[in-house]
Parts: sequence; C-alpha cells; structure tokens
Amino acid sequence: MRITVILCTYNRCRSLQKALSSAAALVLPESVEWEILVVDNNSNDQTRETVKDSIRRYPGRFRYLFEPQPGKSHALNTGIRMSRGDVLAFMDDDVVVHQDWLNKLTFALHNGEWAGAGGRILPKWNCPPPRWLAPESSRAAGPLVAFHPMPQAGQIFAAPIGTNMAFRREMFEKYGNFRIDLGPRPGSELRNEDTEFGERLLAAGERLRYEPSAIVFHPVTETRLKKEYFLAWWLNKGEANIRQFGARPCTRYRIAGIPLYLLRRFAKWTLKWIISSDPAERFSNKLSAWENLGEIRECYREAAVPKKRPESCSV
Repeated sequence: MRITVILCTYNRCRSLQKALSSAAALVLPESVEWEILVVDNNSNDQTRETVKDSIRRYPGRFRYLFEPQPGKSHALNTGIRMSRGDVLAFMDDDVVVHQDWLNKLTFALHNGEWAGAGGRILPKWNCPPPRWLAPESSRAAGPLVAFHPMPQAGQIFAAPIGTNMAFRREMFEKYGNFRIDLGPRPGSELRNEDTEFGERLLAAGERLRYEPSAIVFHPVTETRLKKEYFLAWWLNKGEANIRQFGARPCTRYRIAGIPLYLLRRFAKWTLKWIISSDPAERFSNKLSAWENLGEIRECYREAAVPKKRPESCSV
C-alpha cells in the first residue's frame, strides 16, 4: 500500500516545524510506502525554509509544493492531484500526531471495505478552561478541534474532521475533490470543506470507519480561548451550513430572502442567552444564536447576489 499524507499550510512556520517533526517520527510497516506532501498555500513567512530543512533531514520522506491560489481547498485539491498514494491522509500544520497515527488510521483501507476513516482528535490544554466555557460540550468541540464520537472502533455516520482523516484515492476520482466555495482563505474563515466531502460519501452510501487509536493532538492556544474567537467560528459555521446545505427546501415564507424559521430560531436562542444565569450555559446559548445569525446572513447574501452552488469540486 502507498500512502500520501497531505499537509496544507499558510503562514504557520513555527507550529509547522513541530507538526513535521512528529510526522517524521511516524512508524509504519516496512511493506508500506509513504510520503508527506506539504502544500504551501502562498505563505510569506519562513514556511518554504522550514519544509526544505525537513527534506534535508529526512531524505525521501517529504515533498514540497507551492500553491499560489489562496484558499485551503485549492491547496488540498493540488495535493490530491500531485499525490502518489493509493490512500490519502490529511493532517494540519498546527498538530502533533502520535507515532502510530498513520498506521492505525489507514490499516483498514487496503481491501475496499471502507471508503475512508477518521481518528481521535484530542485538545492539548496548556491552561485551565475559562468559566464561560464547557470544554466537553458540542459548542466547544468545533472551535477547539476535538473529535471522539464513540469509544470503540467501527462504522460512523458522521463525517471525520480534516486534521485526522484518510480516504482511498478512488473516492476523489469517483465523487470529486473538495469544494472551492468552502474552506478558509485570506479574509474568510468559512469552513466545512472537510466534513462536506465526508458527508458526500455518506450520502452516496459509502462506509466510513472510526479508529480511536489513531490520535492527533491539537493545541488549545490563547487565541482560541477568547469569546470573540468562538463567536466568529460559529458565525462562519452558520454561513457555511447554508452554503453547503441551503435552507429548508419547503420554506415558503421569507423576508429579504431569509426564511422565517431562521428568524424564529434566532429569537429563541437570543432569549435563552439573555435569561441564562450559568456562565457556560449562557455563552453556549449565545453561540447557538450566532450560528443562526450566520445562517441568516448567508441567506440574505444569496438572495441579494444569486450564485451557482456548489462550485466545482474538480482540481
């Protein structure tokens, strides 16, 4: 089996160095050919030099690509096109992977039973969580990048998260690549490019596996432990939800393109936010309101400027 790990990066040369060091220490059977393909998405820091240093230190293990088109999905799709593996795994530039990560994540993908797999993502805390945050809640999982849907290995019916997932190459050949109207880019933190692909496979009847022993550690930085970061994340998540799924197709009544059910939902969560006394519950309700606000904004935007959706998934 041949495996390519695709790592897309943008202006994170410091954390990238740690990610590459952990990736270089991966342990796989000798029968497996594997590589780490780093796609530099138009960085202007020391990213190129950081990757070139890893190439010198670990000959034959790393490759470097430069993708000038801004946007993570462009970088991901370039990585897919230029990869050599039969199985494509994905990790981010700010994580540390366990030395067994790649072997555990991909070992079940060689015989065609599974279309793809996702592993466990553990937040790595350097400080205690603030009073306003319930770290085990679903509202914290996305911004903190945590994924552990069940304790045992087996089939999952939820899409894995981009920094710890792998798919057989033929899945991209059959269903297309990542949507270029989703995914972060300069000036926008719109996401869902990773989970949309997994959900596309699930909708087509493909089987995805969860492997909790395939572990990735994601740091919880001070930047993430700010209310402003959580609010912006869920606002963008709401926008991405509408861009990915659209509003309910049966919706008839709208104001300025906004379905009434979204306005009612926003009012409900706003009221819950206002009357809640517990700090964590209060902030969780506010995040729900902000997600709805993002959905409202995207509906209004689409009504004002109609666009083709979805954009091409091809490279």
